[in-house]
Amino acid sequence: MITIESKINFKEGLIPVIVQDIKTDKVLMLGYMNQEAYKKSIDEKKVIFYSRSKRRLWTKGEVSKNYLFIREILVDCDGDALLIKAEPAGPVCHKGTDTCWKEINEKRFLFHLENIISNRIHQKSKNSYIYQLSKKGINKISQKLGEETVELIIESKDNDKNLFLNESADLLFHYLILLNKKGFEIQDVIDILKHRHLRNI
Repeated sequence: MITIESKINFKEGLIPVIVQDIKTDKVLMLGYMNQEAYKKSIDEKKVIFYSRSKRRLWTKGEVSKNYLFIREILVDCDGDALLIKAEPAGPVCHKGTDTCWKEINEKRFLFHLENIISNRIHQKSKNSYIYQLSKKGINKISQKLGEETVELIIESKDNDKNLFLNESADLLFHYLILLNKKGFEIQDVIDILKHRHLRNI
């Protein structure tokens, strides 16, 4: 049986590893692994690099707890580079941004926003509106969502485009917070809509 590891060429010691967000397809960061880092990553199901500056194995998130949980590993055609599709537990860059390139995929921005919401809640920041609202529980979040719904309905009766779109954004934003609190993601809703669409074709 041919394993993934047998396809990887560690003869040079270190190989480059590209980490990609499994949900948004964004490239999150680039690091390096040796054979030991690779095996430990497999065992712990988290991305573990070999740090060339520290000269030791380095678990991404070992200080911040913003781990990269491995969901899939692909080896390139020459066996000398890896693509790891991972689920980030928080901002990837040490400067607090989601990627080391500050990249945002405009077509998948809702997924990006969903990650931000999840990260804010996970980090439990006292200065985060998202965390403070989430901490108050389902009833408070639902109440806020209801208030935003009423405000959107009111603005829909007028002709102020700016106010209407801003209230629309507020409603969607708070809906994503409610989804998170209920343990769901926007993809779950998309899947239902796709199923309904396919059923009616």
